[in-house]
Amino acid sequence: MAEIKHRSAPFALTEAAARRIRAIVAREGQPGLRLRISVSGGGCSGFQYGFALDASAEEGDVEVERDGAKVVVDAMSLMYVLGAELDFVEDLNGSYFRVANPQATSSCGCGQSFAI
Repeated sequence: MAEIKHRSAPFALTEAAARRIRAIVAREGQPGLRLRISVSGGGCSGFQYGFALDASAEEGDVEVERDGAKVVVDAMSLMYVLGAELDFVEDLNGSYFRVANPQATSSCGCGQSFAI
């Protein structure tokens, strides 16, 4: 199952997101893991992001890497995150991955669901 690697990434990772992904993978003790982002229908705004650790590659996956941290997105979800930036935030609300998505016309308060 071939992964598609782009020279110019279709989405970006911040340094904070890369650092957090590396820490999670190190804690799991499985160096081949990567963070998978998916988009599905649901949430309070129409679409929602999903995050999971994944060791396998699926046909059509797109992989983005920064500083050794790898993120994959399936081909269907990719169209919803083109141009987006994945960040890891630590604030008074807690710590979480946040997607800054230029395609989103609105999002919910938690930042996990959005509308296009």
